[in-house]
Amino acid sequence: MKYQVMYDNGSRLRVRSGQWAFTKEEGYGLASLLLNQSFVHEVFTSHRNGSILIYYEGGIESKNKIFSILDEITMDDLFEAEPTQSQVSREISGDFYLKLSKMVFNRAIFKIFLPIPIRNALTIYHSLNYIWHGLDSLTSFNIDVALLDGAAVTGALLHKQYKPASSMMFLLSISDALEDYTLQKAKSTLKDSLALNIDTVWVVGEDGEEKQCPAVEIDKGDKIKVHMGDVIPVDGKVIEGEAMVNEASMTGEPLAVHKRPGKTVHAGTVIEEGNIIVEVYSMNKETRLNKIIDLIENSEELKAETQSKAEKLADSIVPYSFLATALTYLITRNPTKALSVLMVDFSCAIKLTTPLSIISAMREASDNRMMVKGGKFLENYANADTIVFDKTGTLTNATPKVVEVVPMSRRYKRDDILRMAACIEEHFAHSIATAIVKQAEEEGLLHEEDHSEVEYIVAHGIATEYDGKRAVIGSKHFVIDDEKVKVTKTQEKKIAKKAAEHSVVYLAIDGKLEGLICIDDPVREEAKYVIEELKQLGIENVIMLTGDSESGANAGAKALGITQYKSQVLPEDKSRIVEELKAEGKTVIMVGDGINDSPALAAADVSVSMKHSSDIAREVADISLLSDDLYDLVTLRKLSTGMLDKINSNYHHIVAVNGSLLVLGVLGVIPPSTSSMIHNFSTMLFGAMSTRSVLKDEDFNKGIEVEAIDVA
Repeated sequence: MKYQVMYDNGSRLRVRSGQWAFTKEEGYGLASLLLNQSFVHEVFTSHRNGSILIYYEGGIESKNKIFSILDEITMDDLFEAEPTQSQVSREISGDFYLKLSKMVFNRAIFKIFLPIPIRNALTIYHSLNYIWHGLDSLTSFNIDVALLDGAAVTGALLHKQYKPASSMMFLLSISDALEDYTLQKAKSTLKDSLALNIDTVWVVGEDGEEKQCPAVEIDKGDKIKVHMGDVIPVDGKVIEGEAMVNEASMTGEPLAVHKRPGKTVHAGTVIEEGNIIVEVYSMNKETRLNKIIDLIENSEELKAETQSKAEKLADSIVPYSFLATALTYLITRNPTKALSVLMVDFSCAIKLTTPLSIISAMREASDNRMMVKGGKFLENYANADTIVFDKTGTLTNATPKVVEVVPMSRRYKRDDILRMAACIEEHFAHSIATAIVKQAEEEGLLHEEDHSEVEYIVAHGIATEYDGKRAVIGSKHFVIDDEKVKVTKTQEKKIAKKAAEHSVVYLAIDGKLEGLICIDDPVREEAKYVIEELKQLGIENVIMLTGDSESGANAGAKALGITQYKSQVLPEDKSRIVEELKAEGKTVIMVGDGINDSPALAAADVSVSMKHSSDIAREVADISLLSDDLYDLVTLRKLSTGMLDKINSNYHHIVAVNGSLLVLGVLGVIPPSTSSMIHNFSTMLFGAMSTRSVLKDEDFNKGIEVEAIDVA
């Protein structure tokens, strides 16, 4: 590829290849090719002039690699691809600014060079659209904003007020463009948050061997294996294996569905238990999930209640505007004063600024790596008075450590217990399982597959056959209560002592308790400060739920300054507790990260998943945090309450400005042209102000400050 370096500052490189170097879609392909390099962060292409903008790290060495890649690209290497979220967002912004520039430029040119009669004719021509929509509302017996705008434009033209009519339509068109731009940005972000972001899949070959390959390379008829806890990436038919699949994203039904050979599965659903091999029917844009995503922009369910109320309020005010206009004319018999009242529209500003404030807040959340699936969830987060935390992985680092291994009989030594536990636990990505396997590896306790296929019981433990005997590992409730493993009085004393100090994992073989593995999972350093600040921001009740023992839960609660907690909680208990809190009249936020948290996440008024959450937790959650900083919960609270404060402030300002214009118009202090100009300019100004960021710099630096204080 031939190109010319236009700009280079060591981390941002722009090259240009000329107007016909590649198409728009081929530009996306070029970007995806460059993004395969770990040192390249973002790539933006422009087919209009063949420009390629590359953000990278690594200095001269990385830059030389980029040049090598570009040098080797030929026409045959170009391929079409889909744009990334960053590319889509940049294009939406570029299109908006281009459209806005054209509107301002055209108006300036017309005012400078066109004669007044032609300008008046163009004003009448542009007014036809507003008049048509007004008539459409009138014939449908809808007294709404469109009817009011049409009537105001018509009234101005009948009184030959061409300049006020033109200014009003120009400002309305800018307001419409501004609203459309913000809506597109928010919908783009929302679609991306719901879309599948799966890079690789396990493909099963004809010989039955599994190999990992890029998701984009799979085709209809291929066979892929999906494991427990994973999102199914395609629509297809189960041809081998059985699984319990959560289809909440498709049907809204919280209970998992049993899938066996011959049954259909859909992309975006999550395997709670089991493993299956799926024959691919459709993928990418053909899947049922993507068809649902395409309907999002028409969904009323994702609107905030505040937005719905604002839209209804805006339309409900319109009749009073007409009534005020009629009364003004009847009292004064002055059409000019009546027109001044007609051209002041409370509803237009209210209807514009409220959705802009909400959508702007959603976009700001996205910019700060917080994905919000609808405006109503931000509103619920702002109004919540209760927050419920899962402990492990949320209030802790989810990096527990093995601190002690205790043999409970003479049959197995300490190293044998750890080796067997690691052998069983290595098949699962749970944080405690990872801690046990890691400890065995660090001690050089290598193991072989001495057991049959393992069975994972959600939130309980694991069962398998080890050396021909039933082996179970997990919580006390699972091993002793459910599996009926016998415990001697001597063992009970050991258990009581260890459970008072640590979280304990129990290992039993052939119905006998053989070992305890003591685990510590220290709380996050910032968690205590986050909880304190959430309380200062109006969260009255902070509750911790955990499957840990009473002693482990109590120690964690004390370290965090939490007075309300429940220990040894099962998944169904978590959702029940959330429902009970809601029944008491509380608005509940649930924060979790595991498969076992999903029922409670679904039950809460608004739910939040952490960065390293399970696929099913991210699927169920209304808000997903994409960074590993717990302080984002505080940032989100400030953002959501700031959004509501902005909406209320807008209401007060709109009433003050437009109320003043009404009084001044009725008194004859200002003519309709001035009234219209001030009204439309203020509407546009309120709209622009509604898109301003809510968060301030200190909202992001707080987490760093807390860490610094803690170190000091």
